[in-house]
Amino acid sequence: MQFHILSFEGPDPYSRAGGIASRISGLSQSLADHGFETHLWFVGDPDLPGHEQRGRLHLHRWCQWISGYHPGGVYDGEEGKQTDYAASLPPYLVNEVLLPHVRAGGRALVMAEEWQTVNAVFHLDWLLRQAGERSKARILWNANNVFGFDRIDWPRLTEAATVTTVSRYMKHLMWPLGTDPIVIPNGLSADAFLPTDRQATAAVRGRFSNRVVLTKVARFDPDKRWLLAVETVGELKRRGLRPLLIARGGVEPHGREVLAAAAAGGLKVRESHAGEPGVRGLLGALDRVNGEDIVSLTSALDPEARRTLFHSVDAVLANSGREPFGLVGLEAMAAGGVACTGCTGEEYAVPGRNALVLQTSDPNEFVGLLAELHRDHSSEQAMRLAGRATAREYAWPEVIRRNLLPRLKVLAV
Repeated sequence: MQFHILSFEGPDPYSRAGGIASRISGLSQSLADHGFETHLWFVGDPDLPGHEQRGRLHLHRWCQWISGYHPGGVYDGEEGKQTDYAASLPPYLVNEVLLPHVRAGGRALVMAEEWQTVNAVFHLDWLLRQAGERSKARILWNANNVFGFDRIDWPRLTEAATVTTVSRYMKHLMWPLGTDPIVIPNGLSADAFLPTDRQATAAVRGRFSNRVVLTKVARFDPDKRWLLAVETVGELKRRGLRPLLIARGGVEPHGREVLAAAAAGGLKVRESHAGEPGVRGLLGALDRVNGEDIVSLTSALDPEARRTLFHSVDAVLANSGREPFGLVGLEAMAAGGVACTGCTGEEYAVPGRNALVLQTSDPNEFVGLLAELHRDHSSEQAMRLAGRATAREYAWPEVIRRNLLPRLKVLAV
């Protein structure tokens, strides 16, 4: 069996824009570790090799000639990339890889991600039919969120591919579109479970030992409920609890609205840039905090720094108004942190057992739940342990073994 994953995002820093990159990188590497020949076709760094092999994993960086003119990342020049991806990738994939493989007796599974790959799926389906080999290649198309749904020809897509999604919540959202997708949940890569740096954790906790420390890592998008996070910090401050929110947003315009709302609410805000990557950079950025209520990190957090941060703070605000899956909450659990989620696509979250789950937009809800948790140290430790155990059930090898491969056998029948 050959696996082919079609995605805009991927493992290169140029190709990382959010949770999809984490999903794609973890899934492709885990399939290769399972022993499958795996090919990832993504919009990669224009300065890296077009094809790179890492064991059984093949990285195919596409649209590089366009990316060279768009240094802003994977979605810079998105429309041109989408057109080129759909036109040039399927013929190469079919003629150079798929047809030689299936005509030699092999099987193939293509897994495409998000609206940017839909036209590539149409082209690929047509080419395989023209070659008389469509029955030997299964095509899946996956929705991680609702972005671009208005641009999709849904009847044609359901004819060309088996539609999948990442949660039952997303499945229900997609029913009115005339499709009944199969749920294959997101997973976590192995590095999500690496131990945190004890000295760094002790340094963060020691630095803010007399404060309630929260963190939120998400795009600056209204759906991510950043304004609720600001209101929560304000409520904690009114109660004399000396809160600190360590925030890492994106470059979206909503960020200015969030920081302005914090200032208007009487909160002290500092922007801080890490002078170097990793845990040392994180600690350096936090060392400059002196009485502020919110520190907005303006530099990226690598996986090690994220794990350290998630493990060290009192709670990770991973709640959204509408969340297709909630990968950050699961990452917080894997790091041994206290995840605070919403209650839409975060189907792994069990209120009071492995996470704090918010159901309203009232900041007092979180304040009350956190106070209740802090009254009993053993309850907090139990929640952290339960969260980590839950996260292990969503490690990519487990998702592949228990969900993806059995589902493929059913689809084949």
